[in-house]
Amino acid sequence: MRFVIIGAGRVGLRTARVLKEEGHDVVLVERDSAKVERARGQGYDVVEGDGSREEMLEEAGIEEADALGALTGDLNVNFAACMIGKHRGARTVLRIDEDYREEIYRKYAAEVDEIVYPERLGAIGAKNALLGGDIRAIADIAQHLQVVELTITMQAPIRGYSISELQLPADATVLAFGKSDGPLGIPSSDESLEDGDRIVVLADFDVLDDVRQLVVGEAGRAAAGGVN
Repeated sequence: MRFVIIGAGRVGLRTARVLKEEGHDVVLVERDSAKVERARGQGYDVVEGDGSREEMLEEAGIEEADALGALTGDLNVNFAACMIGKHRGARTVLRIDEDYREEIYRKYAAEVDEIVYPERLGAIGAKNALLGGDIRAIADIAQHLQVVELTITMQAPIRGYSISELQLPADATVLAFGKSDGPLGIPSSDESLEDGDRIVVLADFDVLDDVRQLVVGEAGRAAAGGVN
């Protein structure tokens, strides 16, 4: 597949590297000459110029591109590039910068195929390291909603319960379940919750600590204290 990436900064270059390693064709568009030289020095095809300008995207081959990733730190540039890419039939991915707000997300979500927020994804990685092995953050759905995978421990109040007996807080829902030695799947009501089993939960941040205490127990809650 062929991809056009707007921005040869940290996010754009890392994305280009992954795509290139998987055998895809990647062209970067970058207006900062230092970043252009760095990317070219690493073997990337780079068009030097403003990625929000149609002629630059044409030079990058937007007509033949399967997808365009607008991954600069400038939301206006990203959105303009996505609109051009969408008009040319490419799948469009818009990066939201660190000034993420729910109203901005909703404003642009209908205009592009997908929105990414690298700063938030990076925070999830850091959060996984902080929470330890019993709790793993998977995704932030919105500013107040998170999907987490939790491993049931010997200290968990719910150990020995069935899925049908599990009573999570009102703002939390079980999405998937897996035995300790099996894959995750759709939860069955009669499945027994035992040490080492895993459940995936969608929860509001306000009740996340309560969910942790039920599924992991006091030890896991202490390890995760203060992480949101």
